[in-house]
Amino acid sequence: MTANSGPTPAANANAVFTHQRAGVVSIEAVEAPEVVTSDWIDEQLSATYERWNMRPGLLEGLAGIRERRWWPEDVTFDQAAAMAGRKAIDASGVDPAEIGMMISTSVCKHHLEPSLACAVHHQLGLPPSCTNFDIANACLGFVNAMHLASTAIDSGFIKYALIVDGEGSRYTQQTTIARLQREDASFTDVFDEFASLTLGSGAAAMVVGSLDAHPDAHRIVGGIARAGTQHHQLCVGSLEKMTTDTKALLEAGLDLAEEAWKDSSVDFDWVNGMDRYVIHQISSVHTNLICERLGLDKTKVPLTFPYYGNVGPAAIPITLASVQDELSTGDRVLCMGIGSGLNTSFTEIVW
Repeated sequence: MTANSGPTPAANANAVFTHQRAGVVSIEAVEAPEVVTSDWIDEQLSATYERWNMRPGLLEGLAGIRERRWWPEDVTFDQAAAMAGRKAIDASGVDPAEIGMMISTSVCKHHLEPSLACAVHHQLGLPPSCTNFDIANACLGFVNAMHLASTAIDSGFIKYALIVDGEGSRYTQQTTIARLQREDASFTDVFDEFASLTLGSGAAAMVVGSLDAHPDAHRIVGGIARAGTQHHQLCVGSLEKMTTDTKALLEAGLDLAEEAWKDSSVDFDWVNGMDRYVIHQISSVHTNLICERLGLDKTKVPLTFPYYGNVGPAAIPITLASVQDELSTGDRVLCMGIGSGLNTSFTEIVW
């Protein structure tokens, strides 16, 4: 073992979790109102592209992202999350006084403390008995929160949990564009920050409750998680700047997902009888390659990235919300995410 190497991972390294009593009572999304096209971003960077003899159109031609959304400048991340939370509560018919846990999973934060959950809890008028906190795990936060909320419901600790997420790419993309417009911006800078330009804004929320009280809720069956944290430096970001080794991140993420998928067959059959694969929305390249690697039927993979970009942890619930009216009782849905770090997690829901 070299001085820089870590411990040897176990051969079968999936974490496996199952749930007995938890279900999705409601899932809702809120669309940010301002449309920002990839063509517009290309126009802003035209001088940089010309200086380095680069071809415009990569955002749409390669990533498949035609547009993304921005919130107005006066809308904060917690306000966006609260809008989605209010919509999910209204759709669920649940009395807010009965919500015992509220989890904010937003990557985007204005400050280190207090938690974003505090502001959302206040805006929604949730009771003082409602435990509230943030979960941060890059693009996997929402899926992680589904597992934690379901565990709390299984144990009888709470009746209902509210999971919220509000993301905004406006400031990050404005600062990225300004940086890449400078005359000293290099060819490498453009590619290192390319992933920042694929981000999008949006919000989503889910109410999770007990199947005892809501037998018509969509049962959260369980799933798996797996870590590949030797890759934690491939994508490092803040509101100001995100630097990504796009090729290495893609390859490592696909490898990790494939390893997790192969080992998941011991506990779950996700190859046969699945009706939807709701995967994290990154790009057309990522979608095509993960379908190839795992043998997924592309007709069962709904897409939102062409119009919303990569909305971080809100991407999976936004995509799930977009197809919920197409689902029938008994349909099996697999939520599949990969988050910078790297971590991956798959969670099955029976509709």
